[in-house]
Amino acid sequence: MLDDIIGCLACPYCADGLSRAGRSLRCPAGHTFDIARQGYVSLLPAGATGVAGDTAAMVEARAEFLAAGHFAPLAAGLADAVASGPGGPPGVPGCVADAGAGTGYFLAAVLGQCPDRAGLALDVSKFALRRAARAHPRIGAAGCDVWRRLPVADGAAAAVLSVFAPRNGAELRRILHPGGQLLVVTPEPAHLGELVGPLGLLTVDRDKDERLAAQLGGYFTVTGRRSHVRQLRLSHPEVATLVAMGPSARHVDAGTVAARLARLPDPVPVTLAVTLSAYKARVPVVTPGDPPRSSG
Repeated sequence: MLDDIIGCLACPYCADGLSRAGRSLRCPAGHTFDIARQGYVSLLPAGATGVAGDTAAMVEARAEFLAAGHFAPLAAGLADAVASGPGGPPGVPGCVADAGAGTGYFLAAVLGQCPDRAGLALDVSKFALRRAARAHPRIGAAGCDVWRRLPVADGAAAAVLSVFAPRNGAELRRILHPGGQLLVVTPEPAHLGELVGPLGLLTVDRDKDERLAAQLGGYFTVTGRRSHVRQLRLSHPEVATLVAMGPSARHVDAGTVAARLARLPDPVPVTLAVTLSAYKARVPVVTPGDPPRSSG
């Protein structure tokens, strides 16, 4: 519910707090943001361009695939990691923020293990936000671009999630409580390996670990890593749905996928292989004579 997380939000123009005014959110300076009838609020600045989110078809496919439970063990592992860390009881104050939340599936699983937390789903896609706003009674959903300043107050999140999503290290650090935890899920090289070649899908970057370190290393310290590997047997329709929900859907059309898929056995053995990494925020180093620095 949006009311549960208004105190965690910040105006994207002036970074001041927001309060509810009927069917809108408003900051003291008068910047106003309408609440959509589906329950989410867009906090994208006016005129924001170059922002591409998941399409309606991609979101529909993701909702269908996740509802079948294929990622349920990963969601459970993520929920356990939050509940046993600073985001669990009694923990540090704040919400659980999911930057790039998609349909809210993983955030809802986390909130199921953290009954005293509210969840903040952040995504640029209005189609994803409509689903995320309904994914759990304690989720509030807000539209934003993760590469801009997030519309979240400093230190407002006890835990931050980034699941198969872009990572803006400076902003993730800024919104995380100093005693909180960042949890990041990234694909391993074997992820969907049986499908990549035959279907012409995008490959996992072999330098992903190096890029991850470059994105987050200046702001966070790794506290733990765990590999989640699961072998699935997916029917041809399930494989088509899996492809349709991810970034490969933008590069290979459904007809081509169907023709190539027809050459594979039914069901198809598929490996889901990801890494769950946990981080704590680095403490800024201030030398004598330096002015105080923000946590970002």
